[in-house]
Amino acid sequence: MVASPLTAINGERAVVFFFVFRVLSSLPLSLLPHALSLSLLSVFSLFVEIRADGSLSLFKTRPGASSGIMLGAVTLPTVMLSKLIQLSRAFSLQQIEIGELEHMTMQFWAASACCCGVLIFLSILMWCAAYNKNPHFSCSVWDAKFSLSCVILFSVVCCISLATISHTGFNTALKLLWLLCHGFAAVKLIQHLLNTFPCCASIGEALLLTSGLVLYFGDMLACTISKVCRLLVSPELVSIRYGIKRSEIGIIIQGVLLGLLIFSAVFKFVIHLWEYFSRADNSESRKNKEIRRSLIFFASLGFTMIVVSPSWMMIVLDFDVHPILWIFQFVLSEPLKRLSLCIYWLGLIYASVLRFYNISKNSKIERILLRKYYHLLAVSMFLPALIYQPKFLDLAFGAALAVFLVLEIIRVWRIWPLGQLVHQFMSAFTDHRDSDILIVSHFSLLLGCALPIWMSSGFNDRPLIPFAGILSLGIGDTMASMVGHKYGVLRWSKTGKKTIEGTAAGIVSVLAACLVLLPLLASTRYIPTQHWFPLLIAVTTSGLLVAYTAQLDNAFISLVFYSLLCL
Repeated sequence: MVASPLTAINGERAVVFFFVFRVLSSLPLSLLPHALSLSLLSVFSLFVEIRADGSLSLFKTRPGASSGIMLGAVTLPTVMLSKLIQLSRAFSLQQIEIGELEHMTMQFWAASACCCGVLIFLSILMWCAAYNKNPHFSCSVWDAKFSLSCVILFSVVCCISLATISHTGFNTALKLLWLLCHGFAAVKLIQHLLNTFPCCASIGEALLLTSGLVLYFGDMLACTISKVCRLLVSPELVSIRYGIKRSEIGIIIQGVLLGLLIFSAVFKFVIHLWEYFSRADNSESRKNKEIRRSLIFFASLGFTMIVVSPSWMMIVLDFDVHPILWIFQFVLSEPLKRLSLCIYWLGLIYASVLRFYNISKNSKIERILLRKYYHLLAVSMFLPALIYQPKFLDLAFGAALAVFLVLEIIRVWRIWPLGQLVHQFMSAFTDHRDSDILIVSHFSLLLGCALPIWMSSGFNDRPLIPFAGILSLGIGDTMASMVGHKYGVLRWSKTGKKTIEGTAAGIVSVLAACLVLLPLLASTRYIPTQHWFPLLIAVTTSGLLVAYTAQLDNAFISLVFYSLLCL
């Protein structure tokens, strides 16, 4: 079924198109192939979303959410392209080396390959459903020709661009094979996520998560392969180092996340093996089995975090000392400031969680509004640290993400004795966007604040970029919800809850925060080169996306705002 132009462009799609157009209009001529590929990806994703709307029976997605395919498909490639624009400015000023620019180019094409691969997969699913006479799907010769044309043009542009990257030891065929692996891995991963965790995410949210995970862990795999080839084969045969020089904190965060990935896979395999051989023993009580399972869990987790993960960091990424020892040395290098900040964080978390937990149990306040207070908590925690201790905040974000992941694993697998307690506690803060299978809102808030800070490490000529998540989520989204809930009258749509008053309050509050923040940054370490008209466009675009999107906005808003601030 082909939608008319008027019904095809809704509010969310219009904002996404403007977001992509704003980035493309800022591109230098040297990035023209990238602009063409992103344009093709945007049109292809819109085409797939229109065909999929109203017929999402392919997967069990989050109730109440639209497919979000277009938003999920263009967000990460556009973020990579915005970063590439920023690095192009740095290279023209001789602030970075050519290798860093080439690495970001490969990251852009890898993100685009992930999204394009998933779009092709969704198109094939809909074609198969139409071929099997599914009444929800229709397929025409024009649909097939249009999709095939987009894919072919995208591949040609990709080949032309990659041929210009002067990586010694990596010819164009190997680069294309590497991108093909990214696309295949993204397809397999999104299938696994949507089938293993039904009703937990929309297709767009799963697509953003999938492309991000494949991109991040693919970079780790490339570094590992490169290092192994250097050690076992010959340094001359692998003269390229896939990647850039990483900071110690970035290496630690990568190592911890890799360790948790390895741990989850190994623990699941060990448990299945143990249950298979212990089936014959029916005399053992259920309590003893849970205790033994818990001992295996914590023992394997400790071994992975203390031995396996640090070994990877020290061998592959040439980390000089054991990461745990380095963390102690880093914290104690400025003990008064950093330990005081830890005490401040712990006190604030304890008081806030205790207060809000009691309110959530006994109050009739809407859960989504109650959770906005945690956005304000994020502002009060992260903003002072980002101004005065940015490197320590980088490390703290990594530690918080690791703790959240471990607690979610414990909750999902019901690891004794904490599994049920964590589940009961976390359930007090869920809303309609979470499920019993997977609780993701706290992850999206943490990553929404952390990703702009992590991605702004290195060269940064825009002072507000690291604050993109804190401003858009902690201030803008919070004020939009509170003002819209209390004073909102004029709604953006008849069926939605978002109001014009709330959106205006969110935009004005972010602009006011920027007005206060820029002079403060100028007095510390930044030179305020942020122009106000591009800032107004960035704030307004992200505010309108909050108003129109039905996706988990924490996952998208900060990335959109970050991309626009890079220009």
